[in-house]
Amino acid sequence: MKHSSKIFFTWVAGLVLAGTVSAADTVCSEVLDFERKPLAGEGSINLCEHYRGKVIVVVNTASKCGYTYQYEGLEQLYSRYEAQGLVVLGFPSNDFANQEPGSADQIKTFCRLTYGVKFPMFAKTRVARGTDDPLFRALARHAGEYPQWNFHKYLIDRQGRVAASYASKVEPLGGELEAAVKGLL
Repeated sequence: MKHSSKIFFTWVAGLVLAGTVSAADTVCSEVLDFERKPLAGEGSINLCEHYRGKVIVVVNTASKCGYTYQYEGLEQLYSRYEAQGLVVLGFPSNDFANQEPGSADQIKTFCRLTYGVKFPMFAKTRVARGTDDPLFRALARHAGEYPQWNFHKYLIDRQGRVAASYASKVEPLGGELEAAVKGLL
């Protein structure tokens, strides 16, 4: 082990013993232990490093779906509760009826110009059972269900546990999803 690593682990252990952070805060949850490329971006982001300790809504999206209007509600949910620790993470997917055929740049432009989306969006992802990405496989294992259509939502608590799973028809605002988010914040 390098000297700097020993110092870091000693520092973290001191924080845990002092009660400043819990041991759970230093371990990455299985559902966040992934690297993902931002939509039309360079490099990749470690989901655990960026979003650990936050309440997270993970949603598979599509630009040509009957539920596409939910981008607006998801953005409002994000902007309403971001300061309290909520983040919405969007993962475009073309798995259902080819409703996300565009390139990364096209998707990003559509989301920003049409719905003012500012929440983090990531590269196209396979989410359906059997063709799924490891992130969505982990989410499905913990929630007990895979997305059946676009705009399926997984709610993750601050400890990185899947707290709930919501079908596409569940609206982002004014109902059970928003109430559950508020309860976790």
